[in-house]
Amino acid sequence: MTDVATTRTHGSAAEQHAAAVEAIRRAYAAIPAGQPVRLAKKTSNLFRFRADAAGHQLDAAPFSRVIRVDPDSRTAHVGGMTTYEDVVAATLRYGLMPFVVPELKTITLGGAVSGLGVESTSLGNGLPHESVVALEILTGDGRVVTATKDNEHAALYRGFPNSYGTLGYTLSLTIELQPVRPYVHLRHFAFTDPDECFAAVAQVAADGSYDGHRADFIDGTAFGADEMYLTIGAFSDVAPWLSDYTGNRIYYESIRGPKEDFLTIADYLWRWDTDWFWCSRAFGVQRPAVRALWPRRYRRSDVYRKLVALDRKYRVTSQVNARRGRPEREMVVQDVEIPVEQSASFLRYFLADVGMTPVWMCPLRLRGEDSWPLYPMRPGQVYVNFGFWGTVALPPGATDGHFNRRIEDKVAELGGHKGLYSTAFYSREEFWERYNGEQYAQLKSAYDGHGRLADLYDKCVRGV
Repeated sequence: MTDVATTRTHGSAAEQHAAAVEAIRRAYAAIPAGQPVRLAKKTSNLFRFRADAAGHQLDAAPFSRVIRVDPDSRTAHVGGMTTYEDVVAATLRYGLMPFVVPELKTITLGGAVSGLGVESTSLGNGLPHESVVALEILTGDGRVVTATKDNEHAALYRGFPNSYGTLGYTLSLTIELQPVRPYVHLRHFAFTDPDECFAAVAQVAADGSYDGHRADFIDGTAFGADEMYLTIGAFSDVAPWLSDYTGNRIYYESIRGPKEDFLTIADYLWRWDTDWFWCSRAFGVQRPAVRALWPRRYRRSDVYRKLVALDRKYRVTSQVNARRGRPEREMVVQDVEIPVEQSASFLRYFLADVGMTPVWMCPLRLRGEDSWPLYPMRPGQVYVNFGFWGTVALPPGATDGHFNRRIEDKVAELGGHKGLYSTAFYSREEFWERYNGEQYAQLKSAYDGHGRLADLYDKCVRGV
């Protein structure tokens, strides 16, 4: 957890971090060549489930603290395994927050940068890695290097996003912060036609507002092809009333009305975490009787994710469905980025072919002109992130991967990209074509020449 004192007088925290860096470097060097390595960590937001992996575990716990918040430079120096929950708690004390705060509390800063993160500030502020000033990395070849956009490790700085720990592990990051106001004023705009909805997204991208409401934040929710909402938030110094969605009320249900709402900045940032967007309904937590008995401290995304992992491990749901004669279900858990011009086509396809609702829609655009080679996106292009998380009954004769492969094909057809935190089914050739295999090979050779860490394809597709 965050130590408030160390954010103000940071000497001891910095010294502790330096000692932890030396300790993990020595521990990594002591692992025999050819032996698998992985980080020991308490939480995960990945959905690439696999059996308990063998191998040497590196203790990541010492890298789970805020080392320093500097309100003058509007920066924070944090350990790579620090959760956004802890970072936000430390920075809000100074009226500051990261430029992008992914929606789930236990996402770590290192995870959001080495993977991919997006949230409702991403149309204006881009992706989490774009506000990183410096990355301290334990590389696959055992060095500890600091990578910035203009030093000798600039290629690693640009190639680290979407590398998922296959080039090295993030030990610390220095990130930029932005000022906040106490409240967020929300307005929910309803649409009955996908083309009109995404035309409105393009307008917000051009104007920075919609219907006179400033767009400091924007995301959307689709309940069907004829029921979509864009939620646009503006920072506010005042709030005529405040809503609370950590108790009996459920945030995503509120989007359908009333049209206006107010939240504290902290409650806004974590509005999706209490019910894991809408996925808590799979555990019955949205039923009033169950919700009343489910302790509030366990209404969290990390708790639900652990329950899913246990279900996958012991195949409880699959066995129950088989005994009841129900069809096998495929887990369809993905986030994909689609150019805004093709977003209506994708949504119509998804709702017709997969049929899972609701769907999260989060507009984004790169903040700057830098190239991020392992997840190539065009500067200036507005994309929409579609997030969908659940299971779908397989058609007769179909096998696992049926829907996910079709989604991969549609994303490619529409010029989009798919995040790699969940299952992927690409062939090796197609994968490297989409995720810049040539540049990845150069980085792998430069920073993990002996292949001590799994490569990106093996980790994200084969599950090694």
